[in-house]
Amino acid sequence: MKHKYFPDPPHLGCFDARGASLRAAMELADATTLLTGATGGLGREIAAALAGRGAKLLLSGRKLEALEALAVELPGEGHRALPADLGEEGAAEKLAAEAGPVDVLVANAGLPGSGRLQEMTAEQLAKALRVNLEAPMLLAQALEGPMLERGRGHMVFISSLSGKSATPLSSVYNATKFGLRGFAFGLRADLDRLGIGVSIVSPGTIREAGMYADSGAKPIPGLGTGSPKQVAEAVVKAIERNKAEIAVAPIRQRVLAHFALATPGISVKIASGDSGQKAAAAVAEGQHDKR
Repeated sequence: MKHKYFPDPPHLGCFDARGASLRAAMELADATTLLTGATGGLGREIAAALAGRGAKLLLSGRKLEALEALAVELPGEGHRALPADLGEEGAAEKLAAEAGPVDVLVANAGLPGSGRLQEMTAEQLAKALRVNLEAPMLLAQALEGPMLERGRGHMVFISSLSGKSATPLSSVYNATKFGLRGFAFGLRADLDRLGIGVSIVSPGTIREAGMYADSGAKPIPGLGTGSPKQVAEAVVKAIERNKAEIAVAPIRQRVLAHFALATPGISVKIASGDSGQKAAAAVAEGQHDKR
């Protein structure tokens, strides 16, 4: 039985002789863009970068007043606040319905999920899984159909180098980011030939935002840091150039993450050394109240 989104012959998302996507460049000007986690440190930078390219933003987060204030601050017009707590069951489906058809999804909302597994309650575990993995999947499921009908669209999932490399006291967070990365690549394989882009942006250690800034912990010496602005620039680049994945981290972090994928046994032993354990403990302690 022929699927309605796979016409014969295909008329969308053709490929060149090397198999590279020939999808037309995605223009952000006037593109209706749903951004989750909009009022966090990374979210604000991403919002500013997208608005600077002319996108009309649907800003989502838990606090309505903060969202409305951000909408006013951003360049351009037509930005709206769509409050949602993605940790609640059914919130993702409700948000997608309120947003309506969108051209771009940037799934940025996330919870730390740090600490030892035995110290987390069932509710905390479920919430981390829901915000970091289930909600992005449900949003993609709801928004995919209208994108396919229009023959254009892009989805960006903000993952982490923790989706490549496991670290101490991060088993739940690692699980969600490994899962999100696999989901995004599988979805890209489904949609790329149909003209819909799917990208992963994977930050490493980020200064001024993210888990180290939130927890007050000091990054591991010698590995360097990236900036929220670099993450925002990567999101724009991923959309406009239909990139499969962009890592936002100094070269040492990127090399170590690739090494971890290839040799997980060795990588885990290295990450579980004294410096890794101390850094992980500081992050988990500083994020305890955000589970």
